[in-house]
Amino acid sequence: MPALFFYGTLRHLPLLETVVGHSLDGIALSEAGLPGYEIRWAKGQAFPLILPKDGSSAIGLLAEGLSDEDVARLDYYERVFGYDLIWVDLEQDGQMRRVQMFWPPESSYEAGPEFILSDWAATWGTTNCAAAKEVLLHRGQKTPEEVGAIYRMIHTRAAAQVLAQQETPVLGPSGRGLADLEVLSESYPYANFFALKEMQLRYRRFDGSMCPVVDRAAFMGSDAALVLPYDPVRDRVLLIEQFRMGPLARGDHGPWQLEPIAGRVDPGETPEACARREAAEEAGLDLKALKEIHLGYPSPGCDSEFFHIYLGLADLPDAATQIGGLASEQEDIKTHLMPLDRALEMLDTGQIRVTPLALALHWLARNRESLRRGA
Repeated sequence: MPALFFYGTLRHLPLLETVVGHSLDGIALSEAGLPGYEIRWAKGQAFPLILPKDGSSAIGLLAEGLSDEDVARLDYYERVFGYDLIWVDLEQDGQMRRVQMFWPPESSYEAGPEFILSDWAATWGTTNCAAAKEVLLHRGQKTPEEVGAIYRMIHTRAAAQVLAQQETPVLGPSGRGLADLEVLSESYPYANFFALKEMQLRYRRFDGSMCPVVDRAAFMGSDAALVLPYDPVRDRVLLIEQFRMGPLARGDHGPWQLEPIAGRVDPGETPEACARREAAEEAGLDLKALKEIHLGYPSPGCDSEFFHIYLGLADLPDAATQIGGLASEQEDIKTHLMPLDRALEMLDTGQIRVTPLALALHWLARNRESLRRGA
């Protein structure tokens, strides 16, 4: 196989190993340059641009010794983003060499500052490795173009995995953790906006033995931030109402539900920043402060979603009600202002059926007086 030149994120060796599916032992790696080009950040994005520049040279990584299967995996991964394998002339040690590289599609992204691989790796390296792992699991089931259409959600799911890895471990009374199970295989039989992940695994029973191989599946969501806006001076809350697919799929008479403000935590975003962003997008609110209510799983038996639930202290005058949401996401959201006592009455009479909202209201009822005194 000819040598391959990488100018962008595949210079990050953990990502390159993830894509080819093995360590780089036996692969010769060296530095080379593509004359007449430079590498810059795509402004506001998690990847670089390669741009013409006279007198410059785009320095990258040259890999020799890759197998046909390695190149096939790399080609699948790069075509997810619209890249094509082409021939180029590189400069290395004063000599010109004919090699291959993956060339990006035309784009309208604005160029940012010089692309520094270590800066990218510090922010995006672990997330992109997790995303690449899922991308390659779709090989043989989806075309690169189909995976490209859902890559935003793949990246979001990967970011949730990174958040989980960064948390201080919270173990049950038995102390069992990842060391007490063995994953034998994993696949994605369905993936679109959401995904279904199947695993074959074994785990340690409470008697110390390992169970037989079992098949398990989980709905793959993402981390989400949920916030209940509360005005401690007026003693009122803001709830939102919108159409929800879950109740409809169950056959509920009321697919429109009252909820807290909520949204997915985007890659590179903190849950707190997500809560503030969603409050602005869904209800036009500028929150004064966030107070953590609970961090946890809504349904751990079958769902990977993880909720970061907050109380958002806010000014909620009568004019705070509106119809909002992002048109780009087909959101149609109506806000409702109500005294806290009214919301608690609705909870007691079963009119509130969204569990995170119930949890937040119970927390608020318990902490109401101290919050009002503080205000």
